[in-house]
Amino acid sequence: VQLQASGGGLVQAGGSLRLSCEASGLTFRTFSDYAVGWFRQAPGKEREFVAGMSRSTRAYAYADSVKGRFTISTDASKITVTLQMNRLNPEDTAVYYCAATARGPYNGVNKRILDYQYWGQGTLVTVSS
Repeated sequence: VQLQASGGGLVQAGGSLRLSCEASGLTFRTFSDYAVGWFRQAPGKEREFVAGMSRSTRAYAYADSVKGRFTISTDASKITVTLQMNRLNPEDTAVYYCAATARGPYNGVNKRILDYQYWGQGTLVTVSS
């Protein structure tokens, strides 16, 4: 199972970026019944939770630092999970990772790194001031 995160880049403060996460693998072609999360790791800092979606896709959670600015969503086919990031600021600069798991509560959002089974390789987001 592999996750591919894309969409990172350089943007000015106040701008927007849209990250995408796609899955591939013999038994993992869509995110149906998988909880998905986005994490980020800034230079010299620990990886932290940013946003997550439950396996049911009916529950969502966000870090306080991104609430109201970031939105996690999936398409109807659940092939792609996106993270829409608006009003970016330099503190959002980090490598962003998508992660997925088939574990955990159906209507709950996993926020811990150890909750997730599968990880993408990360995509770099740089916000200039």
